Parts: sequence; C-alpha cells; structure tokens
Amino acid sequence: MDSSSSKIDTIDQYIARYSEDQQRLLQEIREAIRAAAPAATEAIKYQMPTFCLNGNLVHFAICKEHMGFYPTPSAIIEFAEELEKYQTSKGAIQFPLGKKMPLALIKKIVKFRLAEMESKARAKSKRK
Repeated sequence: MDSSSSKIDTIDQYIARYSEDQQRLLQEIREAIRAAAPAATEAIKYQMPTFCLNGNLVHFAICKEHMGFYPTPSAIIEFAEELEKYQTSKGAIQFPLGKKMPLALIKKIVKFRLAEMESKARAKSKRK
C-alpha cells in the first residue's frame, strides 16, 4: 500500500493505493457488491470502501493476508454454514488472498443485507 497519509475520499482512490493484483481483487469485490446492490451508493467509512443504502450495507478492505469483508454480525450468523471454511469474527469475514474470491457468496450476503436494511427502513417509516 502507498505509505502516503493523504485522505481517501473515494473507492477509486482507495483501490489506486494498491498493487495491480490487489487492485484487481478489490475491483472484483466492488463489482460483485454493485451487481447485488445496484442502487447502493459508494463511500469511504472507517477508512474502508463502503456501500450504503438506508445505512451501511457492507464494508471491505484489503489486509496483509486476506480480504476483509464486513457485513455485520447478523449476516455472519445467517451464512454461518457457508462461511465455515473462512476465518470469521463477530462482524468480519477473512477471505484469504491468493485464493479465488467467493463472489457468488458475497452477492448473497449483500442481498441479505439489502433485505435487512429495507425491512429496518420500512419499520422506521411506520413508527413516524
């Protein structure tokens, strides 16, 4: 990663800081998320690429040995069986670098998060 401390405002700027191979992986993840959530907007939150729709949908970030994917604890619980072969924590999934990214699974998780956020938005609008 580029060691400059310049502020990152866009996902393009985030991706540009990495090697060509890493850029390709980041772009694959970005495109998978965009395909699953075409109405979502892109942002940088917590210094990570983030997709938003009615709040934060998912974040992702490249780390030394893995691609971090942050879909919230509810998504990790929902897809626990499919995520067994990956390192997970309360709100994060680690996809090892050097292995094919599970893009179909990422899309499923994003669609789950979309439904979850839409449900929360509907419930919130009913309370008003």
